[in-house]
Amino acid sequence: MYREIAKFISYGNIPEDSILYRLGDIFRQFDEGNASDAQLTREIYEQVHRLLALATDYGFDGNLWQNYLTFLLITDENPFSITCEKVGANDGSVNEFAKNDFRAAMNLFHFDFGPIEKALGINVFTVLTHYKAVVKKDLMYNHAVSAKVRALSEKLAAAKDENEFFDLMTDFYKAYGVGMFGLNKAFRISDTDDKVVFHPINNMEVVHLSDLVGYEEQKKQLVENTEAFVEGRGANNCLLYGDSGTGKSTSIKAIVNEYYDRGLRMIEIYKHQMKDISTVISMIKNRNYRFIIYMDDLSFENFEIEYKYLKAVIEGGVETRPDNVLIYATSNRRHLIKEDWADRDDMESSAGIHRSDTVEEKLSLVNRFGCQINYSKPNQKEFFTIVKELAHRSQIPMSDEELEKEANIWELRHNGMSGRSAQQLINHLRGLSKE
Repeated sequence: MYREIAKFISYGNIPEDSILYRLGDIFRQFDEGNASDAQLTREIYEQVHRLLALATDYGFDGNLWQNYLTFLLITDENPFSITCEKVGANDGSVNEFAKNDFRAAMNLFHFDFGPIEKALGINVFTVLTHYKAVVKKDLMYNHAVSAKVRALSEKLAAAKDENEFFDLMTDFYKAYGVGMFGLNKAFRISDTDDKVVFHPINNMEVVHLSDLVGYEEQKKQLVENTEAFVEGRGANNCLLYGDSGTGKSTSIKAIVNEYYDRGLRMIEIYKHQMKDISTVISMIKNRNYRFIIYMDDLSFENFEIEYKYLKAVIEGGVETRPDNVLIYATSNRRHLIKEDWADRDDMESSAGIHRSDTVEEKLSLVNRFGCQINYSKPNQKEFFTIVKELAHRSQIPMSDEELEKEANIWELRHNGMSGRSAQQLINHLRGLSKE
């Protein structure tokens, strides 16, 4: 095994603490007789434990060893794989280096674990290569990643030579990309030791625009803007503003779900992280994806200055925002920054000599969103329509008249009329149902 690993050129930067490298070192010790059987067995079990944990996280099944190797290949960001992501496989000498790596990978795919199992009296590799996973709910792992890894793994295992292996890998890179951006829909960030790190969101809600009842004009505007963005045409930063519980956040999640296969990705950034926006953009601007930087429930108090970072990034900074990045934000306030009575034209203030400048400063942020979509609370008729449609989808056995009566009582006792309130009512009615 370690001899094949040593042949990697393009993929030579796989971490040395990876399961692959650790197992390679174990097999080297086995061949050289430098460790006791007990020590080798213990070290093998440690790596098997790591592999099982990874398989659980990603829902791998069948041949976990081949699933793991496939996962390594499609997540390794190197000059060859990133170039294939952008333009596909082109003629060049680098292809020969890649095919050399893929010959080694094919040998690892079909590695014979029999000798070490027989020598140590274990069967863990036999179990791993014929694994039957416990059925899990999709929210417990990243279903989209799991499906892609398992499908590609089966094709790679059946490849007759390195040329077919090469075609399968480069086609995958071109279609889905490489690394975490190629596999995942959405991300959060953290700032660790002054370094921005991306973290995939594995349990993002699977929601579609059709799940949001009503708001057809709002959804149409959002789709038109996103469609233009994905196709590389002119598109605007987008602000979804209005009453709470009306589906603003749901609409953006739905957009990401529906355009994921066309290269759309989302990075969620919180208000306290706005100082990192420029760094985030510099890390994604040359990738072959379209990124929405998503800010939920965005608003600022008078004393908060984080909005200045956002203003500079959207429009007005020295560096031009790249074409593959847009800002999508939701807010209950249209103007985003809290306004005082002193900001009103009909109010006098001794400190308001340059009141117009103050107001313009506060409005300049929202004016940088070229697409502004209003989500207002439904009227009573619209609220009843939402409740009835959600009830029918949930197969709640109540007449329209009964549903309207329940809706009246619910909105009076709870959070008024909104899509969120309607969904909460449906959850309540489903809880009462004994079927």
